[in-house]
Parts: sequence; structure tokens; C-alpha cells
Amino acid sequence: MAWIALFLLSHLWATAGTSAQVRRSCSVPSGQQPLVDGIQVLMENSVTRSAFPNPSILIAMNLAGPYNLEAQKLLTEELLASNPADLTVGQLALNIMALTSSCRDTASKVSALQREMELWAAPGPHEEATAFYAPGLAVLALCQKNSEATLPMAVGFAKALLANTAPFDVGTGAVAALALTCMYNKIPVGSGNSYRTLFGHVLQSTVENISLRIRDNGIIGNIYSTGLAMQALSVTPEQPSKAWDCEKTMATVLDEIKEGKFQNPMSIAQILPSLKGKTYLDVPQVICGSDQVVPPSVPVYPTAVPTLASNITVIYTINNQLRGVELLFKATIEVSVKAGSVLLLVLQEAQRKNPIFKFELTMTSWGLIVSSINNIAENVNHKTYWQFLSDGTPINEGVTYYVPFNHEHIIANFTQY
Repeated sequence: MAWIALFLLSHLWATAGTSAQVRRSCSVPSGQQPLVDGIQVLMENSVTRSAFPNPSILIAMNLAGPYNLEAQKLLTEELLASNPADLTVGQLALNIMALTSSCRDTASKVSALQREMELWAAPGPHEEATAFYAPGLAVLALCQKNSEATLPMAVGFAKALLANTAPFDVGTGAVAALALTCMYNKIPVGSGNSYRTLFGHVLQSTVENISLRIRDNGIIGNIYSTGLAMQALSVTPEQPSKAWDCEKTMATVLDEIKEGKFQNPMSIAQILPSLKGKTYLDVPQVICGSDQVVPPSVPVYPTAVPTLASNITVIYTINNQLRGVELLFKATIEVSVKAGSVLLLVLQEAQRKNPIFKFELTMTSWGLIVSSINNIAENVNHKTYWQFLSDGTPINEGVTYYVPFNHEHIIANFTQY
């Protein structure tokens, strides 16, 4: 009987418009708009031929209105040239949304993603919540291209998400909420009620979980998951029982920008759409043009690496105690670096002093990450990675952005997720 419901719904889809989208947002005060312009310029200036071609940056750039047309053109051409076979499901989905926001043809990439999702095996109920991040992006990207064909995938995604019992992840929940909001809005009101009911039920549960992660200062999860969470809460048709104070969140984010917390181009790409009153649901509505917008002013705000003459001492520990890994070890060293140095310099100094601290880097959309220490490398199949902590607290910034303080204890812990 399910195929009959899908058949009837497809006819109603063809003759009815989508339901009206609800939008709840707050705006950046005019006096603080230069802060937003400043991080946008910083993000756009990171686009070079040698940089990782990051589709999230192009999406943010086009949603906000680009300042640097050369950067926009370069990134668009690089993404157009990418081979779908070389991309993960999540990367391909972001690639499609990025090229859509640049008004470029994505037919072949959409077909490739459709094939991947038709073969998608839903994660088990105890699988990590982050396993839903990439398929959530895929459902969102495909929904914007052909919501009818995406419906069976979205239903499977929603049911699997509902059955999952793993600890909630804010970023993943936000992506899932955006994807299912897109599907919910595409189903004509008064038809396909079972699908609207399913999506609405999952959305209610998801946004409720997001709201439980809203801190007293308005940050949702952590500072880097806040941007996607703001997008989700601003458009979802289901609102949590705990009201979201958008103005408080916005004020705290702006304060964090003033403190120089948004230096990583990817972190800027995540927050910029919300600062401009946009979400990933706006991607199909971007109007492409040739007029370049010039920011009224670019403020000077703190950099991640202030220039100071004095040295600091950092305690650095590498630790691998995972069973099943051939080489177990724990080693600690003290290194001296210039105050204001990023964590990468601490790692390099430790490596220089003792070969056991040898490490390797891998380029990702979030910049350089440490993928191997002492010849023990991360492994996707084994779900292992190197996690950095400061006195036991996870460090959310990358090694090229995080600035240690004097006598801080940095731990690199080989971790399984």
C-alpha cells in the first residue's frame, strides 16, 4: 500500500504548491555589521588555488552575497571539475548545493548522489549520531532538486534517526532538521499526512534535543555548532518547548567574533548564513549576477596569534591505550614556544626534541588535522582519530588556530568514536 500513497502524493505534488515556510530569525545590529563583513572577507580571502576547495565556503559566500568575485569564480570552477567518484556522500551533497548557489548545472552530480543514497544502509540504533550527518546533507541537497524522488530516502532517513539511541550531536541534529524541514515544506498541505506526520514527529524530537543544548549565554552546543543550529531553529515548522532567544545567541556570537574566535574559514562558513538571515534552504533561491558588492568597512579584530616576545612552557602528552592497536604508549614532554604560538608549533617543537612525538597532517575542509602520531594513524573503518584536549576538555579549534597558554597541559589521545 505504500506505493499507492507515493503515487497519489506525486500527483498532488505536481499540482499543488509547497507549504509556506516559517522563518524565525534576528538580525545583526547595524553598528556591528562591519564585524560580519570582516569575517566574510577573511573567509573569501582563504580561497586560493593551493587551498582545499571547500563547498561550504562557496555556499556561505553566495548566500551572503560575495565580495570577492575572483574567489567565487575560482572555487566554483574547482568544484565543477571535481569527480563525484572521489567524493564522500556528504562532500558530494555540499558540492551540489554550492554549485546550485552559483547557478551551475549539477545534473550529473545529482544522479551520482541519488544512486549513492538508493544504496544507503541506515545506521543501527546504537550507531554514533554523527553517522547521520552526511546522509542528512544528501537528503537536503536532493530535496532541493527533486523532492518527489527523494521522499523514499527521506522516509528511511527519518525512521532510522527516530530509532537511534546514541548521544545527541547538535551539528548532526541541525543538518537533519534542515533536511526534514525541506521535505516537510515540499509536501502539499492536506495530502500525504502520514509523511508530514513522520517528518513533523522527528523534527519535534530533534529541535527539542537542540534546545536542551542551549547554554545560558545562547551558544548552542559549542560555538562552532551554533551556526547550523541557528539555521535549524529559524526555519523548522516544529518549535521546542523551551523558547530560543535568538537575540541572546546573536549577541554572544558577535562577542566571540570580536574576541577573534572565528579565524578558521570553515567556522566562518558555518556561522555566516545565520548572521545574514539565511539558511541552506535558501540555496535554490540565490539570484546569480555579476555585480560585485564592496563591504562598507573591514574592522580590525584580534588575531589568533598575537606577537609577543616572551616564551611559554606547554606540557604535551601523547596517549594510545586502545585495545587492538599494536603499539600502546604514553609519553609526556615539556616544550617552550613563543607566547601566542599556535598548537602546531608546540607539536613541531616536541617532534624536534623527541622522535616519539612524530606526527603527520591531513588537509580537510576544517584545515589541517593531525592524522597520525608516533606512526599510529586514524582509521575510518575502526572509527579512530586523534583527539586533542586541554586539561581534559576537548579542543574545538584546529592545530593551526588554537593558541595554548602558559603551563597548559595538552593531551593528544587516540580515541574511538
